[in-house]
Amino acid sequence: MRILLVEDEPSLLKIIETRLKEEGYSIDAVSDGRQAQDFIDMAEYDCIILDIMIPIIDGLTLLRRMRQNKIFTPVLFLTAKDSVDDRVIGLDTGADDYLTKPFSFDELLARIRALLRRNQESRDIILSIDDLKLNSLTREVTRGEKSIELTSKEYSLLEYFLKNKNRVLTKHQIAEHVWSFDFEYNSNIVEVYVRYLRRKIDDGFGNKLIHTIRGGGYILKDKNEKADN
Repeated sequence: MRILLVEDEPSLLKIIETRLKEEGYSIDAVSDGRQAQDFIDMAEYDCIILDIMIPIIDGLTLLRRMRQNKIFTPVLFLTAKDSVDDRVIGLDTGADDYLTKPFSFDELLARIRALLRRNQESRDIILSIDDLKLNSLTREVTRGEKSIELTSKEYSLLEYFLKNKNRVLTKHQIAEHVWSFDFEYNSNIVEVYVRYLRRKIDDGFGNKLIHTIRGGGYILKDKNEKADN
């Protein structure tokens, strides 16, 4: 899961970023509204954690622009503005949740999980191809009758493949989604993790699902399916 974190207080930004990465999320962290706008324009996020009182473009204005542009990514306001009126304005602007500072990190995690769960419930909970299944609520992965244990990065990689099954994904596309913008792109790390994933979901099974596209990247594809353009 990929999250954009927008917070202008440097130490808090770093603390939240570090803790969320420890939980297995891919995080892009920025400190002002203009940077946030650029990141939103360049990438698709599963959730955005947004302070209201940020420089250049404030959080409320940024959220209004998102909703006007039909970007419905779940947004959690994380802010020191704690009056009832502030909450009403934030939610009426289009926020999906509102948490005031100071806050419990466990509560922040719970609210993020709830937003991601609600967002997934409006999509497919079970992602599958052939006899491979991923439950996006429980994070359980199975192939046939076999339960498959994945690391957080392997899970994110498989989830991205399943959401884009039958499509060729370049190594750069994979790196941008599974890792974050501050990740120093190196195609070798993508190759390494694809190899790890292949060992777990393909080795020992007759129908191989992850295929290498020469000069292009990778595709998750049932051998009986045609690739999308």
